[in-house]
Amino acid sequence: MATCYDNLLLATDSYKVSHHLQYPPKTQFVYSYFESRGGEFEETVFFGLQYIIKKWLVGQVITAEKIHQAKELWQLHFGNNKIFNEKGWLHILEKHGGKLPIEIKAVPEGTVLPTKNVLFTVENTDPECPWLTGWLETLLVQTWYPTTVATNSREHKKIIKRYLEETADSTSGILFKLHDFGCRGVTAMEAAAIGGMAHLVNFSGTDTFPAVCCARQYYNARMPGTSIPASEHSTMTAWGKSAEVDAMGNMLNQFPTGLMACVSDSFNIWEACRDKWGNTLRDRVKKRDGVLVVRPDSGDPPSVVVKCLELLGEAFGTTLNKKGYKMLPDYLRLIQGDGISLVSLERILLHMKENGWSAENVAFGSGGSLLQKLNRDTLKFACKCSSVVVDGKHREIFKDPVTDHEKTSRKGRLTLELNEEGHYVTKERGEGDLTKDLLQTVFKNGQLMKDTSFAEVREHAAI
Repeated sequence: MATCYDNLLLATDSYKVSHHLQYPPKTQFVYSYFESRGGEFEETVFFGLQYIIKKWLVGQVITAEKIHQAKELWQLHFGNNKIFNEKGWLHILEKHGGKLPIEIKAVPEGTVLPTKNVLFTVENTDPECPWLTGWLETLLVQTWYPTTVATNSREHKKIIKRYLEETADSTSGILFKLHDFGCRGVTAMEAAAIGGMAHLVNFSGTDTFPAVCCARQYYNARMPGTSIPASEHSTMTAWGKSAEVDAMGNMLNQFPTGLMACVSDSFNIWEACRDKWGNTLRDRVKKRDGVLVVRPDSGDPPSVVVKCLELLGEAFGTTLNKKGYKMLPDYLRLIQGDGISLVSLERILLHMKENGWSAENVAFGSGGSLLQKLNRDTLKFACKCSSVVVDGKHREIFKDPVTDHEKTSRKGRLTLELNEEGHYVTKERGEGDLTKDLLQTVFKNGQLMKDTSFAEVREHAAI
């Protein structure tokens, strides 16, 4: 039996079910658009629509079984059988073979553009199905999540890049400077997959493996994210407090080559850096064929990071790079994965710079702030209807609430264009030039019209 996770007739807001009874008589076409109306960032990284299209919309998605199930459930939900549009869905099944008579036009995924610009439009292609545009709004608006995560992740990348440019000889390692630790902190595995995939638009390090699977399935990626062996507190403290150095030594034994990360704050991070890594295990660390990444995981991040660097630097030595900032030996690095956000990231990197340390010494891990502490209002996303055709006549429609003019919606049919200065601009009221429209048809009448690869998305979003 179909469920709300695979039956499109159940995957909407309840009030949408009654909307086919509310449009003016002889309404034929409904045209809506999706945009960020502003919010915490000045620009957006558009991403995730293709996931929704491939998962929910491509091919025959309407069947007699699904219609029957929806009719039964909506009747129970509303307490009568007069609300659900059985006739409309049967029309789609019989006339279109269960494929959706809808056209979606969107900006290429990965595109970085200022807020307050159209990102995609939706319109029915069968005049018998004007209600279908609104039905799909609930699902399509969920593009807000991957777009917001991709935007948030890229804002982190901007900060890291700035400090690398100021304090490092190269920015070549930036793709591995922000590791996704967010899988356990999101609401569901699907959120981990979608949000983690959005982070991978900007970086290549992740422990959120569902994101890798999602990018492979929906964006034809081969291996978009990688990780390394790493310890957690349970594997370290299981040895006992007095044997922590043995646990550390075991990590060196089990992973004698390549990158390896070891959490080192189970008891005393200062002793771990100075006495255990920096004395007892020092020669083994130096001789190891690879990079040891020491991980503190508690305390005030800026001060902890710098003190760990100082202790490791005293034990293993430092050099100065071409810009005059201190570097640990190539076989030794640090990762800070506790409490990382846009604010704390800036504080840590600034404190490192003020104390003469290059940003190249440290990588970061982020979880809740990266994937979970976001909502639709972070970038004020909304989908609104701006045009209808009633009895063959076009109507520009909009809203302009007297209580909040920031929620005024756009009018008429839209295009997204570049002006003479090369800036994005959204043209309203059908006044745009269709030959310059950057919105591309990505879905039409049950077919995916453009299959964007993950490599393309990354190329579009590159800094």
